[in-house]
Amino acid sequence: MHEALADLHLLTLTPWKIIGWVGTLLFTARWFVQFYATKRNKRVTVPMSFWYLSVSGSVLTLAYFIWGKNDSVGIIQTAFPMLVSFYNVFAHLKNRDAKEVVKPGGPEDN
Repeated sequence: MHEALADLHLLTLTPWKIIGWVGTLLFTARWFVQFYATKRNKRVTVPMSFWYLSVSGSVLTLAYFIWGKNDSVGIIQTAFPMLVSFYNVFAHLKNRDAKEVVKPGGPEDN
């Protein structure tokens, strides 16, 4: 998968680079989703699609850093946010059927 699919002047395109770019685009798209949800609700909102995009983008980017580039800095940089994203998705799935909705409270919510 390291063979070049195309050599565009300054960019050599390989299957692993495509995976890395798709992962980066998904990870970046989450901010547009969050911005749209906040604008629509007129308050800061982090929709579940934000976390799904985080997980999918992180998995692809981590695969790129592990097998496509073998870059330890990229692996560490991607692994921690991916774990947080997985945790948030699993916490949501575990608690989505809860009968009682806990409303946040505190001085910052007034």
